[in-house]
Amino acid sequence: MTEPILSPAVACSVHLAAQGMLQARRARATKDDVLAAIRRMGVLQIDTISVVARSPYLVLWSRLGDYDPGWLDALLAGGRLFEYWAHEACFIPIEDYGLYRHRMIAPGSLGWKYAGTWLATHRDAVERVLAHIRANGPARSADFERTDGQAGGWWDWKPEKRALEVLYTTGQLMIARRQQFHRVYDLAERVLPGWDDAALPPVDEVRRQFVLRAVRALGVAKAAWIPDYHRTKPPHPHPDALVDAGLLLRARVEGWKEPVYVHPDHAALLARAAEGSLSATLTSVLSPFDPVVWDRRRALELFGFDYRLECYTPAEKRRYGYFTLPLLRRGALVGRVDAKAHRKAGTFELKSLVLEPGVRASERFVRDLAGAFVRCARWHGCPQVVLTRTEPAALAAPLSAALADASA
Repeated sequence: MTEPILSPAVACSVHLAAQGMLQARRARATKDDVLAAIRRMGVLQIDTISVVARSPYLVLWSRLGDYDPGWLDALLAGGRLFEYWAHEACFIPIEDYGLYRHRMIAPGSLGWKYAGTWLATHRDAVERVLAHIRANGPARSADFERTDGQAGGWWDWKPEKRALEVLYTTGQLMIARRQQFHRVYDLAERVLPGWDDAALPPVDEVRRQFVLRAVRALGVAKAAWIPDYHRTKPPHPHPDALVDAGLLLRARVEGWKEPVYVHPDHAALLARAAEGSLSATLTSVLSPFDPVVWDRRRALELFGFDYRLECYTPAEKRRYGYFTLPLLRRGALVGRVDAKAHRKAGTFELKSLVLEPGVRASERFVRDLAGAFVRCARWHGCPQVVLTRTEPAALAAPLSAALADASA
């Protein structure tokens, strides 16, 4: 079979189509659409920073448009999703629990996420927490009063919080639901009563599935991009072996030395791409933890977008801002905006908007961005959009006018 040859722009379109971000939705989203979007991505990364909507909610908005964020919470509480370490801490479809069960049984491979040394010296504290939940039902960290006399800090967790996290990482506890985004822990057998480790798939099949699922989620994938998606460790099945087995397709991208791999589920998409009939029309604001950009190397190689999150960088050393959101426009990553939702004031502030070098701010381009900003602001409950600074500075006047028009 002849390997299709794609242009870099078309490869981007295949990726966005696989992620559900090629074109804007026409129908209003439902709760089932939220679950379908997570299944399409495979995993939905969790982060707690809330200068705008917390990342998992924003990732879904970028794909679905306006929807009720409470649907994500309901899917977790209803047992359609579970939480575990995937790319990082993620919401994952419950049917994939077996793929991650191996990590729970042998958590040492998770590195810093598993406090094995702490567990060895604090088994009594861990057993007390486990016994408390067994006797009293689901619990939050806040339900345990700090007794070690120390002040709390970012990593200075009280023993009970550490115990909860260890028990969660080893699979003895699961997240039953979230309460104001705080985890509520319960016994795994109460959250997932039907699970039996006898159903655990073989390790080789798990490794194969992680490769296949990563390629399907990415649309097009270099071999080097695949392990990052689920943060898998060697050994990995090489995608060429899966091509030989008929489980993957292979294609080429103009100017790239390495081939790319495509899941057979996207065979029709690949054919359309090769014919040049894919059209990327969506303009949206992305979370820094969106699968499109969370692998910074992939974002650079696929989109030419050199992205770095600066919230952990000292303020005086930041180039773009505290929590910059990438801007997707018609198949390209065209800039980034440091935004903040002032919810009480009803204002969505664009503190600093910086376009990528060489991006031409045509009238259509400005309208596209303005529309995306206004939609995002309204979903945040902020009817007013305020633009503070742009780079280039000449963008400020036409964008301000377009924001006013879009808001009206």
